[in-house]
Amino acid sequence: MQSMDDTQGIRISKLMAERGLCSRREADAYIERGLVLVNGARVTQLGTRAAADAVISLTPEARATQARQVTILLHKPVGYVSGQAEDGHQPAVTLISAKTQAVGERLRFQPSHLKGLAPAGRLDIDSTGLLVLTQDGRVARQLIGDDSAVEKEYLVRVEGRLDAQNLALLNHGLELDGKQLRPAQVAWANPEQLRFVLREGRKRQIRRMCELVGLRVTGLKRVRIGRVNLGDLSLGQWRFLRENEKF
Repeated sequence: MQSMDDTQGIRISKLMAERGLCSRREADAYIERGLVLVNGARVTQLGTRAAADAVISLTPEARATQARQVTILLHKPVGYVSGQAEDGHQPAVTLISAKTQAVGERLRFQPSHLKGLAPAGRLDIDSTGLLVLTQDGRVARQLIGDDSAVEKEYLVRVEGRLDAQNLALLNHGLELDGKQLRPAQVAWANPEQLRFVLREGRKRQIRRMCELVGLRVTGLKRVRIGRVNLGDLSLGQWRFLRENEKF
């Protein structure tokens, strides 16, 4: 077995997150509980390092814990914040209950589903649409990690005139806070709405992009994240991410 000490190699929790095994926070918790194997040996010391090519696996107990973690898709209404309560506004997680669960689901809501449930990305207080909340660090990292390139699609109602040159700028060429934006896909969905497809999520990005080209956003709805669509989920309702669905 290759040496694992505190001066050589890469932190095991970092390697686990990079490989999509779990989040770094979850990795630390699993290491403390002795649920991580490195090159076949159990690791229990936080901060332990290993070679970049080390074989890392989770014990059956850790994998069973992951299998019980849920991911929830919520159709967020206007007036709710994505994360912690602020300025008297309720967080979106307060909408998750048995009463608001979509009908016809095999798995029914349990209070344990709220433990550690956190938003994987933001949706502004004055925006509606698909918001993901998850207990699973793998999902959170996939959607909001620094290297995430998962598409997010929005329908945006705007007021103002948009010529071809400014439409081209919306697609590529704008910057926010002194940093160039990644290329986007922006086109008219109908005479009143633009369709935005982004691979990043700067704060109030779409509204600020529109302001830069003289448009005012009057409505914004997220309809897709990766391969998962909002579909016919009613406003204020939620459902579980299904086993056959992947972002």
